[in-house]
Amino acid sequence: MDYHFRKAQNSEEFKGIIALQQANLLQNLSLETIQKEGFVRVCHSLEDLTKLNEFEEQLIAIQDNEVIAYILAMPPGSRTSIPMLLPMFEQFDQIDWKGQKISSYSYLAIGQVCVAKEFRSQGLFANAYAAYKELFSKKYDFAITEISKKNLRSLSAHKKIGFQTIHTFQDEYEEWEIVLWDWKNSWYSIFNALISYIQIQ
Repeated sequence: MDYHFRKAQNSEEFKGIIALQQANLLQNLSLETIQKEGFVRVCHSLEDLTKLNEFEEQLIAIQDNEVIAYILAMPPGSRTSIPMLLPMFEQFDQIDWKGQKISSYSYLAIGQVCVAKEFRSQGLFANAYAAYKELFSKKYDFAITEISKKNLRSLSAHKKIGFQTIHTFQDEYEEWEIVLWDWKNSWYSIFNALISYIQIQ
């Protein structure tokens, strides 16, 4: 695979994130695709991504100048930047992990992750998270996010690379799992070997 990872650097790359996101939004997919391939739920604008980037840099995978994957980074300070995700941070505030409130840690929320359909099941998801960990693990204790129980592909993929469920809850629409990837004590460190050929620019 002739792709590389880097931090999104300009509005064209943010537009590439948005294009990939639009192709995988829940409301734009058939039921069959949702069940087989998974989906993303939150729709970002160029202004949203520009604002997020002021709090933390955003990781993308590029091939032939096209964004083929991304993982968005949201530290707690960005919680009000995307109103739809504020309840996620409020859930985090209520949860204990290892005897402390989540809010007492230095953590990074996964704002969203997406891989282009034609690059799935080829290792790009794991490689992207390896690059994400390399980029952020010295600064944050762990990564955390919430995933709908309906999004079976996403749940399975996250757990395979080391995320663990620490809390489940039901909102007015569906059930959710809050999953955490402990960067300080994670078996996923074996994937650091992948970084030998991944360059983050």
